[in-house]
Order: sequence, then C-alpha cells, then structure tokens
Amino acid sequence: MISSACTAQDTAPVQSTGTPVMAAPEDAVEEAAPLDLFALSFLQSHNRARAEVGAKPLTWSTKLAEDAAEYAKVLAGLNRIEHASEEARGGAGENLWMGTTGYFSTTAMMDTFLTEKEIFKPGVFPDVSITGNWVDVGHYTQIIWKETEEVGCAIADNAQNDVLVCRYLPAGNWRGTPMP
Repeated sequence: MISSACTAQDTAPVQSTGTPVMAAPEDAVEEAAPLDLFALSFLQSHNRARAEVGAKPLTWSTKLAEDAAEYAKVLAGLNRIEHASEEARGGAGENLWMGTTGYFSTTAMMDTFLTEKEIFKPGVFPDVSITGNWVDVGHYTQIIWKETEEVGCAIADNAQNDVLVCRYLPAGNWRGTPMP
C-alpha cells in the first residue's frame, strides 16, 4: 500500500526509528555533524530534481527534520496521512507519504513524488499539470519550487506503515507563480 499527500541512492528497505535526522548540509561549518545516509539520500534526491529545472540546491534543516519527525509520529499513531495546519507547520510546505512498514527504500518514497514530473507542465501555478489538477503534481512542484531553500524529512512507523513527512521553507505552491 502507498499513499501520498502534498500542500538518494539506497535500495534497501528503510529502517525507520521515528527519530529526526540530526545533521547539517554538506557545505556547513566545520563543527556541524556530517549528513547521515538518511538525510543525504533525501537531500540528493531533492537536489537532483531541482538541478534538472535550474533551481538552486536545498540545504538540510535539522529544525525542519525535527518538526517532521514529531508530526510523522502523530500520523503513524493515527495510521493515516493528513496535512498539519499551516500554523502548526510554522508556514512550512509539506509533502506526506505512507506505505507498508519496511518495504520501501527512501529512493522509492521519493520516486513516488518525483514521478509526478511525467504529468507536470510548465506554467503559472496552479495551471501546471496536463491533467488539469495541480494536486496531481503538487509534491513535485514543492520539490522544485525555486524560492524554497531548506528541507527536512523524517519517518515514523507503526505495525503496518511507514510515514514520511518532508517540510520545506519557504513553502511552495503559491497561486500566480510561474513554474519552469
């Protein structure tokens, strides 16, 4: 089962702990901890997609990852995905995903978002999908949103499902904004 909702090269299944990634971007100051494989996987996947459209690379945000971890635990407890309110997210953008516990790699999770590119069309948001419905490409458009600078992701699980939450600042998917 896979579900996703919107506003790295590993191939092994994810071992989720529900704890946030405590890491810094690759170009961070010397005393910052290096990115772990989880964070690096998500950051690289985001930045590859952004490079394809000429958007600047994102940096990893420990704060966004911590916030994402807290909310992922809530969603895992509910065993469903639904967006946090804009206020609860502190204005951050949010991509959500849920799938069978331990079955999907981080790459597979990201691919769920990134395959939306196939139905994306350049235009002025929300007219950015060949289906006529921006929600069909909303994860992808948040990932490539040119004004977004930071990302943080986390996974929590329950007996049935892994829940992925990615948070973005500044948030994307604003009406009237041209998309590449």
